[in-house]
Amino acid sequence: MRDLRKQALESGKTVSRKARSKVTTPSTSRANSRVTSRNASRNGSDDEGELSDTTQWSTNSIDELIADAADNDLPQEAWIADLGDRINEICDRKRSSVQGREETLQAFNLDLTRHYAQDEVKPKMDELLPMVLKSVKSGQTERETVLALKALALLLVTEPSETLYDAVSGPIKATAMDASHPMAKQAAIHALSIATFYGGATVEETEAVMDFFLEIVSSDGSSIDEADNAQVVVTALEEWSFLATQLDDLEESTEVAMETFVDQLDSSDAGVQIAAGEAIALLFEKSYTEAESDEEVDESDENQIGANGHGDEVMIKRYTVYRQQHQLQQRLEELAKASSKRLSKKDKKALHLTFTDILHTVEKPTRGPRYSTALDEDGYERGSRMKIAVHGGGKMTVDKWWKLHRLNALKRLLQGGFLVHYEFNQVVFDSLPVVVEHD
Repeated sequence: MRDLRKQALESGKTVSRKARSKVTTPSTSRANSRVTSRNASRNGSDDEGELSDTTQWSTNSIDELIADAADNDLPQEAWIADLGDRINEICDRKRSSVQGREETLQAFNLDLTRHYAQDEVKPKMDELLPMVLKSVKSGQTERETVLALKALALLLVTEPSETLYDAVSGPIKATAMDASHPMAKQAAIHALSIATFYGGATVEETEAVMDFFLEIVSSDGSSIDEADNAQVVVTALEEWSFLATQLDDLEESTEVAMETFVDQLDSSDAGVQIAAGEAIALLFEKSYTEAESDEEVDESDENQIGANGHGDEVMIKRYTVYRQQHQLQQRLEELAKASSKRLSKKDKKALHLTFTDILHTVEKPTRGPRYSTALDEDGYERGSRMKIAVHGGGKMTVDKWWKLHRLNALKRLLQGGFLVHYEFNQVVFDSLPVVVEHD
């Protein structure tokens, strides 16, 4: 693996871009040429578990629609040739059948998932995007629509843009609202999130998409005619959290979001509860930022916390996330010890593991996922023990909720190709610039 940069960004900061205050996305710093030299999921993983190729892009049902059975070890010349053929087939829509478009899109998605193909895609973007959007807007089957939405998302993570959000967001959102199939709506929510993150959306546009997702959650899916569809709610929660990692200041959004997420802790679906809890943890984490050089530090102030117990940086509370924090902590404790007979063994384990982590963060927002308070040989807390194996024998430590949300979002999209993109795709690395440690 190439020598990954050692300076991890601890937030996805937003800055002005031209006159429209564009969100700073990884596309602005990606390399101009290719570098040559179940996941850490909310349902739990071992402290040093390896990322799994079976992680789903969205749901089991969507996975079945786009089931991948192709060989992942094709020689470079072979997959480049195959991708070229698929691009030509997508662009030559007039001669295609519905079944042919589905097969082409599936193969195209596999190529883009498993390989970093910026050099092959970039010259064809002007031809590809209109044809893929046509399948999004007027796909004749559920499968065609779902595959086209994923193709659009993969194109944007392969060749991000500062201008494409305006062109693609409308059709994607319309699909999320009006599609006749629930899986197409879920796929559209995922694709809209990727388009917002990598397509050059402004801060205001990003917040508007987050509001759209929040409305889906608060209405239990009714706002897009999917009442009580738990998976749709989970999808909206996950993608709201992914976009929230990109914004520096969530103070104005926090009160309404927290009311919605706390309500979802009482959902009858464990997946909804977990996704809501992880969004809550992110909001608590975001409410603390590192002390500025000119700020007075008072170690006795309960609103100032030494990060990870090492005292090398001080995090300062900027605002109150939730006024009924005591009641919230009681609810989180209940979920961390959930024992209902209706819960499967798997759901029960996931609830216990995840809500123990979330409770730790609510109590002390500098604590990230899998945080251990056990002391090391120097008397410091061991901190996060979530370590993900990568190529070359290294491990990345996922010690912040924003990192976990981004990791999960990229794994939903890239699945087993995540590590390939993390190694070669600069925009993926910039999205998750986590230090890789070697033994």
